[in-house]
Amino acid sequence: MKIQGKVWKFGNDIDTDVIIPARYLNISDPKILAQHCMEPIRPNFSSLVDKGDIIVAGKNFGCGSSREHAPLAIKTCGIQVVIAKSFARIFFRNALNIGLWVFEIPELYNLTKEGDRMIIDLKKGFIEHHTTKEKFTIPQYPAFLQQIINSGGLISYLLKNHRRK
Repeated sequence: MKIQGKVWKFGNDIDTDVIIPARYLNISDPKILAQHCMEPIRPNFSSLVDKGDIIVAGKNFGCGSSREHAPLAIKTCGIQVVIAKSFARIFFRNALNIGLWVFEIPELYNLTKEGDRMIIDLKKGFIEHHTTKEKFTIPQYPAFLQQIINSGGLISYLLKNHRRK
């Protein structure tokens, strides 16, 4: 599977209250959540994102409270991959649980500007940075995690593969 899109760049310590402000946590509709993604620092972010776009962020992306609303808002607004220097562990796991690809590739941050374009080849395991022409190896997840993400998340995976008989 290949993902191609433009980069949206964010700094260090982007917390879940920035990704989706707490006042929207009583909303369960992913489309409405997506409308408010990154609202505190980038109003109208979701209306500017194209399906397939990529977030490149600094360290500790997704810190703060544990909420699946944050990766769900990111994914639903069209972002297909988040690449960061590092992630808060609970955000990382929540992202996988809802089917959002996340990769820690620290060296990519300083080489990337907002608006750059990238191709991510998940099958072959690399990122091609169109602007710099450099290639980066992406970490390979175990097969079961790849199946969960490709199914659209943990719930979808379980419904497809583990129905009671």
